[in-house]
Parts: sequence; structure tokens; C-alpha cells
Amino acid sequence: MSFMQTPRDPRLGNQPRGEEIAAYDTYLQAQRTVDFLSDSEFPVQKVTIVGTDLKMVERITGRRTYMHAALQGAASGAWLGVFLGLMFLLLSPGATLVGIFIPALLIGAGFGMLWGVVGHALTGGRRDFSSTSQVMASRFAVLCLAESADEARRLLATMPADGAAPVADDREA
Repeated sequence: MSFMQTPRDPRLGNQPRGEEIAAYDTYLQAQRTVDFLSDSEFPVQKVTIVGTDLKMVERITGRRTYMHAALQGAASGAWLGVFLGLMFLLLSPGATLVGIFIPALLIGAGFGMLWGVVGHALTGGRRDFSSTSQVMASRFAVLCLAESADEARRLLATMPADGAAPVADDREA
């Protein structure tokens, strides 16, 4: 194993195991529960949060037109032009900003604009909108390995409604 690799968690890739000790409608509530267990010095490596009832949600962000495709392509191309212009500027002795960098930026933006318009035209009118997608869970179950589930439930029974950690008695004689 190379020194650059991190050790792989043997639990990754396996189905989650354990008993359900709590269930919530939001991830934040499940996260607060695990945080409470951690603050209570429970070995949280025995706990897993599992999102269930998954659904894919695609939110439409706008209409995609030739102008939008051209502007988006020009912006992408300009970034490539900036990168290449900087490389040429740094590696070419005697190169000037106006002589190398600005033309590379403009050429990159021009090619990006061209490819953006051509790519949009090749879709043939299908998918004329832009969107973002995400996978969402409807329910979040907190699982704990069976040998520690009863202890976790006992601790969760003491959890305040706001999910705050228990107040420790730090008085020492």
C-alpha cells in the first residue's frame, strides 16, 4: 500500500447493519442524534445514518436558448484561453500580456462560443432547458450495532428536545 493512500473502511460497500434506534424526517435531526451520542461519549463508529425512500428531484432552472448556449460556451472557452494564455506567458521569454494572453483568451472564448452553439443545434430542440438534479431521502433511520443498541436507546431517552448534550457534573473533590 502506498503512503499516499488512506486505509479503506471495511464497512464501505456493505449493506448497513444494526437495529434502528431512531428515525427522523430530516437529515439534520438524525445528525443531531449522532452528535448527542458523541457528546455522551458513546462509540459513534457503531452508528450509521441511512436515508430511505429515495427520490430523484430535478429542478428546472431556465430555458436554454442559442444565446444561453453561446454565452455559456464563451465562458468555458475563455477559461481554457486564460489557462493557455498564462502557460504561454510564463513559458515564452519576452512574451507580453497583449501579445499572448489577451489573444488566447479571445480565441478560447470564440471557439467555446462556436462549440456551444453547435452543440445546442445538434440537440434538435430536445432538452431545451437547464436543470439541477439531486437525490433526496424521505426518512432518515439511525442504526446501531445490536450489541450497543440498548445503551444507545438509554442515552437517547435522556436527550433534551432540542438535541443538546447532557449537562455533565464536573465537580471534583
